[in-house]
Amino acid sequence: MNNTDLVFQSYGRCCRKEEFFVDFYDFFMASSDAIRKRFADTDMSAQRHLLRHGVMQIILVARGMPDRKLRDLGESHNRNNYDIQPEWYGLWEEALLKTVRMHDPEYTPALRIAWKEVLKPGIDLIRGAY
Repeated sequence: MNNTDLVFQSYGRCCRKEEFFVDFYDFFMASSDAIRKRFADTDMSAQRHLLRHGVMQIILVARGMPDRKLRDLGESHNRNNYDIQPEWYGLWEEALLKTVRMHDPEYTPALRIAWKEVLKPGIDLIRGAY
């Protein structure tokens, strides 16, 4: 099985419980005061829904789907819109990997490497739109 398939299955296991997305935002917001402040007036239920779909888009692009939705995400997050700082994507990735480790019962260090490989092109595309 290739890394994109491993990550697709891992994400499926993680998505079984809404706590995965709650825990992600707890980790992500704890990583930076600036990030925590960005979410101060956010509808977190809606934000968790967006996260669920955004991560899936990154995985689907890694599996060969068109990247139009990720390009749109990059546009919405660039300096002229949400102004998401490029360095925050590393914190986002680490929060996601920490949450996967907590929620995927089949997590291994090799799976972490697979996740990093699968996430990189999508994160680079979104960050590159800044």
